[in-house]
Amino acid sequence: MRAKITYFITAAVLVFYFVLVGSRGLMLIRHGTLLTVTFGVAVLILPVIGIWFLWKNTQFVRRANALAAELDAEGGLPVDDLARTPSGRIDRDAADAVFTKRREETEYAPDDWRAWFRLAVAYQDARDTPRARKAMQRAIALRGTSPSGV
Repeated sequence: MRAKITYFITAAVLVFYFVLVGSRGLMLIRHGTLLTVTFGVAVLILPVIGIWFLWKNTQFVRRANALAAELDAEGGLPVDDLARTPSGRIDRDAADAVFTKRREETEYAPDDWRAWFRLAVAYQDARDTPRARKAMQRAIALRGTSPSGV
């Protein structure tokens, strides 16, 4: 729940920033000289890219959460029972052991979105966020193409 609140607060701050920057861009365009119009258009590009990025990330999170809910309803959600350091971080050796198991599951069933979801969680536990994101995107794509979820 805490992560969700943080996400919404950050998104609200970004939207406020996009509106502020966009209004400045429009002011520059309204000024009417070649230089200010050029700068105004350049300034307007930033909020457009930012809104697109925020939208894509929001969609990704929603789809990943939907997969998590479905997997949880089936009883297949990975259990977080990994050993942790005194600071609360997941122990690297424990994460690597689980990762090896999840990678083998995914190699055995490369078209199973559930295996890719669990692999994404294992990547995240191993602190490999870029690969975790790619694995989750693969799970989302596979779930979207399989009507029965199998």
